[in-house]
This record gives sequence, structure tokens and C-alpha cells, in this order.
Amino acid sequence: MMPERAWIPVALSHVIEAGTSAGALIDGAELVVWRDRKGTAHIWEDRCPHRGMRMSFGFVRGDHIACLYHGWQYDAAGQCRHIPAHPDLEVPATIRIATYAAEERNGIIWTCLAEDADIAGIPDAAGTATPVRSLYVDCSMETAAAALARASLPVEGGPDEPAAVAELLPGSWLLCAGATRIMIAAQPVNRGKIALHIVLIDARGGSALPKAVARWAAALRLRLEAIPAPIATPEYA
Repeated sequence: MMPERAWIPVALSHVIEAGTSAGALIDGAELVVWRDRKGTAHIWEDRCPHRGMRMSFGFVRGDHIACLYHGWQYDAAGQCRHIPAHPDLEVPATIRIATYAAEERNGIIWTCLAEDADIAGIPDAAGTATPVRSLYVDCSMETAAAALARASLPVEGGPDEPAAVAELLPGSWLLCAGATRIMIAAQPVNRGKIALHIVLIDARGGSALPKAVARWAAALRLRLEAIPAPIATPEYA
């Protein structure tokens, strides 16, 4: 489990287009990630207060998102503004959805579940990001960290080279080999499952490196899932 005040990645920025939404999990907690028509990303609890329908099944209208079930509409602050069955009703301020901080950096959408989120805590690879892919992997955060510490990366014009690995913050790493720089940010999805959001930093335009890194990422998932999970030690009274 990540610390409550940690910034956690939930998606690559380019995946959530303007006017769309998607579900995400952090340690089993259900969230909706959506982007209004102006392009601003929002992260909320994925539940309509009316009947509990997932808001990630809903639809975006301008800077509002509406529940699929009965069409209740919520503004960017999570406040319900319109109930189709009662169009003249002044909606009570108590009808609202829990919202969380949403920030974008290095081509990744981040959230923090604490109320006093400090954007200084978001990892920064200090460069222009090219999205590679998000890997959903059946392994632990510790298994991924150990494998990345021994990783080799594709480089242009030669075989893979051992990577120098720097931990930006817990759960986020910068891997470098030659001119190849990759940022990987880990999302704890639920018990035994994580997502690795991978971006290439300062890739040269027109190079074949993004495709090579995508193939490397696919192979990484297979390697991680082939590592046996540690056997839990039973606790005795």
C-alpha cells in the first residue's frame, strides 16, 4: 500500500482524451478519471451518490459528467447540478462526489488521496515525454523494483545495455542506458497486481526507439509474471 500522502499514477495522459472517462483502482479503491471538454483532468470516487452507479460508465458534457443510470449531472467540483427527473429542483449542496487532486507531469496523470496534496511530491523526469504503454502486471511492487534494478534497455544502433536506475520517489524510477531514458511510475491496483506507466524521455524525433521500448515493455511483463510470488509465512498465536 502506498502512503496516503503519496502521489500515485492512474493513467497515461494521452489515454484520457477530452470528453472521455475511465475507471481506475488504487489498492482496490474505485476511482473515475475523466477529462472535460477543455482538457482538464479530474479524479473522483467512482460512485454516483444516488444509486451507486460507477461514474466511469457515464458521459461527459462540457465541464460536467453525468451518471449513466439516471443522468444526474455533476460539475468539475463534484457538486450535483442537475437531476433530469426534477429539472426545476435546486439541488442540495450535500449531493456531491468525493474529489481528489489531479495533476499531469511527464505524460502521466497523478492523484493524491490526501486533502493537503503538495505538487512538489510529484516525481519529475525533467524532459519531454513520449508515451509508451501501461502494463497491468500480476506481481508486487517489490518484485517490480527488484527486476528493474537489474534491467537492460534498448539503445539505438546496438544491443541492449545495462540500465542505471534512479528511484525518483517510492514507486517511480528513471532508467538510463546510452541516450535512452525511461520513466516508470507504478500504481498499486489491488493485492498482487500493479500497473506500470511507462514513458520515454526526450526521444529523438523519427527514431525507432519508441517501438523498441514498447517491445521491451511487453517482455518485461512476461518476466515479472514468471517470477514466483513469495510464499506467505503463516502466523501462529
